[in-house]
Parts: sequence; C-alpha cells; structure tokens
Amino acid sequence: MARTKLSSNRPKASRPHMKGYGVPESMEGALPWSWAQERLVSSHNYWLTTVRPDGSPHTMVVWGIWLDGAYYFSTSATSRKGRNLQQNSNCIVCNENAEEAVIVEGVARKLNDGEIPPQAFTHYKAKYKWELDPKLGPVHVVSPRTVFAMPEKQFPKAVTRWKFE
Repeated sequence: MARTKLSSNRPKASRPHMKGYGVPESMEGALPWSWAQERLVSSHNYWLTTVRPDGSPHTMVVWGIWLDGAYYFSTSATSRKGRNLQQNSNCIVCNENAEEAVIVEGVARKLNDGEIPPQAFTHYKAKYKWELDPKLGPVHVVSPRTVFAMPEKQFPKAVTRWKFE
C-alpha cells in the first residue's frame, strides 16, 4: 500500500522572513515540531484554501485528521474545493485556533481506496462520530512543504517555520 508517511521525516526548523515584525534571527525561543503537531491533531475544524482556475483563492471549513505527518480529508469531487484540487493541487490547511495558528502549505493528492490508512477511518470516526467514506467523496492527503507557527501570546519570539524535504 503506497501512502504518504512523514512521521519519521523530521522537518527542518527555521525562522520565517518577516522583516519589521521583530522575529529573532536566532532559534532561541523557537517552537518544537511537536507543538505544531499537537494543534494539528487536536483541531476539530480546519480551514482549507484552494486555488480557483482564475488564480483566486477559495477558503472553506472542513473536517479532517492529522495522521503520520499529513492531513487527510474528504470532499465531494464536484464541490468548488474538489474541482479546484483537480486543477491545482497546491493548498493551505490551517487549524481552527488563530491564537495558536499553524499554517500548512502543501500539496493535495486524491487517494485510491487502498491508499487510505486504516487508522484514518478509526480516527475520523472517533473524532466526528461520522464515517470517512470514499463513496461519499474522494479522500485527499495533504503533504506539507512548509509549516508556520504563529502563537499570538508568544509573538514574535516563538514564530517558527518548518521546511519538509
């Protein structure tokens, strides 16, 4: 079974380029990757931004799960976000708590039924009391390229960026 597994692929932490905001150059005070993962796992709702064919953004709230270093969600193939992803797989996923924002810039891929990890079904059911059912809409996985942490109460000292290879 081919699937995205990034849990052993530790991202490289650095600081984002935010000239004028006081973000330190040193890594002192930067957050550990576990901080971002905890917020991605525990979020109930997520914001998904996709790109329309004309290049304009489309943002919608979605349910999903963070599992093995990637974000899994389902949407109708005929929904705006579903159609957008068919044309352009680049997207952004954010957790629901803007005070402890985690912004995932990544690439979505529609999964075949056999590629969906069994844990995705059990985690989704436990979280939402709802079935993750590929018959209702394709399941996608978003593999992160870059993730940003923007904790409001620790700003700017804790602002952190992680890059994935």
